[in-house]
Amino acid sequence: MVLAGLVASVTRGVLSRVQIPVNLQQSGLQAVGAAGSLSIWRSFAKGTYLDKNEVTDRVLNVVKHFEKVDENKVNPSVNFQRDLGLDSLDTVEVVMAFEEEFGVEIPDAEAEKILSTNEAIEYIASHPQAK
Repeated sequence: MVLAGLVASVTRGVLSRVQIPVNLQQSGLQAVGAAGSLSIWRSFAKGTYLDKNEVTDRVLNVVKHFEKVDENKVNPSVNFQRDLGLDSLDTVEVVMAFEEEFGVEIPDAEAEKILSTNEAIEYIASHPQAK
């Protein structure tokens, strides 16, 4: 858990400083101004990750609306099996619902590690393609 947070922090720090030059001719963009006076860069910044509060709200909403869950038991640290009584197949279905909600594909090896809302929140908040 701590390692995932550390990796996410390092990734955000690196991506906020990456700049890639854009070739105007290949991109189809047109420069305005004197020739050679315009420089365009594609920057990757912190904004490419979803806000953790938004992720938390959406993860909790997905879990609350899972048919076998008592929504009154759902909180940011609830364990799917121990606290909500879901079996392993139910947990797989919940993870699939997260994939659909956030538009990401979670590899099986990572999905097996998502056993609580907190683990889902950490994984999705550190995923750059989550929408």
